[in-house]
Amino acid sequence: MGNEILLRLREFHPADANIIAGWLKNEYQMRQWCADRYSRYPVTANDINSFHYKFIDGYSSIALTMVDAAKVIGYITLRKPTLEDSEWRLGFVIVDDAKRGLGLGKKLVGMAVDYAHKELDATKVSLGVFENNPSAIHCYEAAGFKQVQREKTESYICLGEIWNCIEMEFVKSRQIHDFL
Repeated sequence: MGNEILLRLREFHPADANIIAGWLKNEYQMRQWCADRYSRYPVTANDINSFHYKFIDGYSSIALTMVDAAKVIGYITLRKPTLEDSEWRLGFVIVDDAKRGLGLGKKLVGMAVDYAHKELDATKVSLGVFENNPSAIHCYEAAGFKQVQREKTESYICLGEIWNCIEMEFVKSRQIHDFL
């Protein structure tokens, strides 16, 4: 266990944006993280905070930071994709690039799913992930997400290519992992 006991989610603070922006080392990685939500690379702290002020209202969209004691090591958003309160959608999932491969992404996703179920009364948590991001797909599957078929595949044009999304869901009736 060790340091894992210190991991917790808290509300995003504007000062977190500078740290998060520093994790995006190249435009390819940045586009995998945000698709077309940011118009340019590199993404700055001001870009992240502007996005936050414009799209994160604290009610139908929430931004959370994972911290280990006081150190920022992850970031994730939750939003309601419809008017239904029962479904929340994960987005902008990222962990400190210096700490990748340690299971922190799985931990962050699991904590966010737990938060959605316990604090937001979600019965379903969904997400979209690009099919060219196998490490993220593995992370989400390890956290209990299953791929689902949509009638139409969501696609984005990123870096001159068409990137297709894989739709994934975590439904509460499935076994909930003990992430905390």
